[in-house]
Amino acid sequence: MARNAQRPLSPHLTIWKWGPHMLVSILHRATGSALAVGGGVLLVWWLIALAGGEASYARFVDLMTSNATGRLNWLPALVLVGLTWSFLQHLCSGVRHLLLDTGAGYELKINKAGALATLVISILLTLLIWGLIFYRGAL
Repeated sequence: MARNAQRPLSPHLTIWKWGPHMLVSILHRATGSALAVGGGVLLVWWLIALAGGEASYARFVDLMTSNATGRLNWLPALVLVGLTWSFLQHLCSGVRHLLLDTGAGYELKINKAGALATLVISILLTLLIWGLIFYRGAL
């Protein structure tokens, strides 16, 4: 297929100046995928463990929390913290998009501030939630 020289080329990603709004847009898609896959796998695993009886469920709880020695299992904790942040980032980004759908917030400074706010709020809420969980020794 021959290219028509009179038609402009589509701009490539290298032409655009990256900003927080682009990062938040990509993160919204990535966190949605992470929640669908990671959360779905975790939910199915939990349901299978629940249906498997007391011993199966106890093993699931042991793997996802502290082991028998009382030491924290870091890999499951990291997955749970990551899923929490993914949920909160996706939620904050969704609220931002809901506000943008009203027609407000398209001014460059406001759009940039809103994008940065979604990142900051999601990180702070994740730290608050998991700080409380670790402080109370629930995990």
